[in-house]
Amino acid sequence: MADGQKMPLREIIKQEYTECLKSPIYFMKKYCKIQHPTLGTIPFHLYPFQEKTLESFKNEQFNIVLKARQMGISTLVSGYALWLMTFFTDKSILCIAINQETAKNIVTKVTHMADFLPSWLRSECTEKNKLSMRFKNGSNIRAASSSVDASRSSSLSLLIVDECAFITNMEEIWTASQSTITTGGRSILLSTPNGIGNFFHKTWVGTQDASNEFNPINLHWSLHPDRDQTWRDLQTKNLGEKDAAQECDCDFISSGRSVVDASLLDWYKDNLASEPVEKRGANKEYWIWEYPNHTKDYVVAADVARGDGRDKSAFHVFDVENVKQVAEFKGEVETKDFGNLLVAVASEFNGALLVVENANIGWAVLQQIIDKGYSNLYYTQRDFQYIDEFTQHTNKLNRQEKKQVPGFTTSIKTRPLIISKMESYIREKEVEIRSERTLDELFTFVWNGQKAEAMQGYNDDLVMSLCIALWVRDTALRFRSENIETQKSLFDYMGSTTNMSSGANYRHSGLASNPYEMKNQHGQSENLEWLLD
Repeated sequence: MADGQKMPLREIIKQEYTECLKSPIYFMKKYCKIQHPTLGTIPFHLYPFQEKTLESFKNEQFNIVLKARQMGISTLVSGYALWLMTFFTDKSILCIAINQETAKNIVTKVTHMADFLPSWLRSECTEKNKLSMRFKNGSNIRAASSSVDASRSSSLSLLIVDECAFITNMEEIWTASQSTITTGGRSILLSTPNGIGNFFHKTWVGTQDASNEFNPINLHWSLHPDRDQTWRDLQTKNLGEKDAAQECDCDFISSGRSVVDASLLDWYKDNLASEPVEKRGANKEYWIWEYPNHTKDYVVAADVARGDGRDKSAFHVFDVENVKQVAEFKGEVETKDFGNLLVAVASEFNGALLVVENANIGWAVLQQIIDKGYSNLYYTQRDFQYIDEFTQHTNKLNRQEKKQVPGFTTSIKTRPLIISKMESYIREKEVEIRSERTLDELFTFVWNGQKAEAMQGYNDDLVMSLCIALWVRDTALRFRSENIETQKSLFDYMGSTTNMSSGANYRHSGLASNPYEMKNQHGQSENLEWLLD
């Protein structure tokens, strides 16, 4: 073309269209506009980390994005979706989030960008609402909540999952979507961390050892050119240390609502965890750190598998005085064999107090233990309302009721109490846990609403047996010692020259005029004549 001669408009448009078709980066930087919260509609000026992310979206079939907050990635994904819909026919895009309101945000962003494209780029809409938009070329985008059926409904060109780590049924959604994206469809999973053990975390970890096909994209807060350490410090001040680690640092361990603080568990791993001195059994499932010491008392606490194949049987052996873990078992074992194993281990550890959780198949294990004639078995009061320390104490004293059942009863009332006891022991560093297996379970033991339980895909067999062991150590065994002191005081008094008729010493110690009757803190009388048997 001669100097000074202008290129025809049609040719300019053709060139621009070609450049946009080749590069979503070019398309978004030059023609897409976004809604700024204070500035209104402005051009989308991409940062270098956003351009690199966009290239991955174009070149990789499966992308997983671990992102800090406010990195503009949802907007970036929206621009990429609009690029696909504008330049390619019959592209079907599905946006899934924890709820429909969140999912439709991406559709809203796509709609806004499409409205501000120049006329020669803008596609004709045949459908447009808050949840979906369809172009005349057959390409469409729609939003849905975290429903398994939504991802199964049709063939997908692109599946976008926003805040993936917070969707509890994500594993089922991903499985259902496979039939729709097997013909070349793409996936983008976006999220800040939400603890470990969920689908997003496991998928991210899988990228590190190449056990899946996802391309990992880590968007740490420091990649944003407008942020510095002053900004980061402000986030800690505003959000708190834990939430800031989740929202800014992409920290899986510090995110999520773990029952036991993750930093504490890290301390236990660094300072107390160790390899056992011996591993026994065909599969080396029984771990030993210390052999029995004849001068010490022990407790063996067991959690029995439900029998549905989803969990395993487990037990701990603890040195009562030092609250030290000396042995541990976790494995698949038949009911009869587990009962025999418990009797053998408890007998080896000086006839340890044997505590077995009595739910479900636990009854069969307990029957096996009783049939073997093991005498030092823990019993639970059948009719207690609350398993607090006072009730535990009075139940031990009032033997005339004879309403005890073998084993430890975990219920909606006892479960939160024993979990709280366990958390307190660990928080105060009053228990010595040596097993990495147990610590790993504690990392994935989280609050699900008001209930503490293992994350989806994990189990809490060692955690629950640990809770039972620490509760029994802190109640039954301690009260046993206190009862011995009570008995000793009574006999000392009976042998003294004090005038028993005055009753002065008894009244001071809570005893009534009857030397074998004690009043508890609630004013109720407890007959201690059984001490003389």
